[in-house]
Amino acid sequence: MQRQPLVIANWKMNGDRALVVTMADALRDSAAQHAGVSVVVCPPAVLMPAWQQVAFYDNVQLGAQDANENSSGAHTGEHSLALVQEAGASMVLIGHSERRQFYGDNAKRIAAKVSHVLESSPMTAVLCVGESAQEREQQRTFDVIAQQLNEALQNIDSAERLVIAYEPVWAIGTGLTASPEQAQEVHAFIRNWLNEKFGPSGANLQILYGGSVKADNAEQLFAQADIDGGLIGGASLVPEQFVAICDAAQTRSK
Repeated sequence: MQRQPLVIANWKMNGDRALVVTMADALRDSAAQHAGVSVVVCPPAVLMPAWQQVAFYDNVQLGAQDANENSSGAHTGEHSLALVQEAGASMVLIGHSERRQFYGDNAKRIAAKVSHVLESSPMTAVLCVGESAQEREQQRTFDVIAQQLNEALQNIDSAERLVIAYEPVWAIGTGLTASPEQAQEVHAFIRNWLNEKFGPSGANLQILYGGSVKADNAEQLFAQADIDGGLIGGASLVPEQFVAICDAAQTRSK
């Protein structure tokens, strides 16, 4: 079974209503160019309703950048699954390196979030994993990735509604990018891990690359056997760049 390419825009704490309109228009106008690609936009939570107002076409979904592992309660500043789903989200990013590094998303919280999404909602969990520069230099990449996957998915028995995003921390916002061969090597490792964990369904699970993906390197990255698309940061804030990346993913669907 051929996996459908998937491209996710992570705006992080960027963007505004003007970008919502220009990005929605750009994706609408170019929809035929990447009709075989699933596209997801994850704006800041306060912009999700604005996106719902203008992006009313089928091939672009709305995603959330994070969601709390609790259903409700005294968690000031957090958003529950019910809230982000009500805002229109069909996917949730979990365990992004910035959440791990700066906002207390340790292994226990990440595992709880993955379980909560898959058990308490119809949404898809996009689990982010990746190694630091030091860990890569120490040749610990595979050990780190395996540990992160084990910790997050230890209580998960099905690959349904699950996506993995490999984001080498050393390539996020630095301008550095793993070569297509380096990225494929890690993606192949993740694929083998998923096959061992989930059996045949692991072969159909989408694995994305995230780490300074741009229009000029996307096609080479997406041409790799186990890279099914991208989790896009800075380039997702520039409509022309993001559309070009979606177009590059279209070549994988042929």
